Amino acid sequence: MSLLIAGLLLFLGIHSVAIFAPGLRAGAVERLGLWPWKGVYSLVAIAGFALLVIGYGQARMQAPIWLYQPPAGLRHLSMLLMLPVFPLLLAAYLPGRIQRAAKHPMLVATKLWALAHLLVNGGLHDVLLFGGFLAWAVADRISVKRRANVVPPPGAPATAWNDAIAVVAGLALYAGFVVWLHRALIGVSPIGG
Repeated sequence: MSLLIAGLLLFLGIHSVAIFAPGLRAGAVERLGLWPWKGVYSLVAIAGFALLVIGYGQARMQAPIWLYQPPAGLRHLSMLLMLPVFPLLLAAYLPGRIQRAAKHPMLVATKLWALAHLLVNGGLHDVLLFGGFLAWAVADRISVKRRANVVPPPGAPATAWNDAIAVVAGLALYAGFVVWLHRALIGVSPIGG
């Protein structure tokens, strides 16, 4: 469990610089330069992600602590909540009506993903991982509303096709995850079996 916690602290910590220490980034860019700062940021994020993946896998397999047993029927609600996640993730990089309506589609996708997984996973490791991401996404959304100069993520040029691409490709990714990728990557099929 300690690897999972360390990974969450590193990954969510580096992603929380703009929330809790907005001057830190500016100071680091001024001292190091933009690209060295991005390099440090990326290395910390990658290390955190690796630790949380390994830590979550270990916590799932080694005597997990169960906090609650979700009703089986919540699996359907979870899958419904997951339906817009991939289109929203893609819309974050494809400027269009979806991006404008969601304002911050990556954060909306993160909140839906985390909530959907909390509904169907009741272990302490699940609550730490998915609850941590949900709390972070809520805090970041509140922070973004208060920040004056939020730079959108780099993305494709704006075209009329971006929304269609986000929806079609996002739903294809969702289907791929439901049918095959979730089991291949995580070891658990969301549809059972």
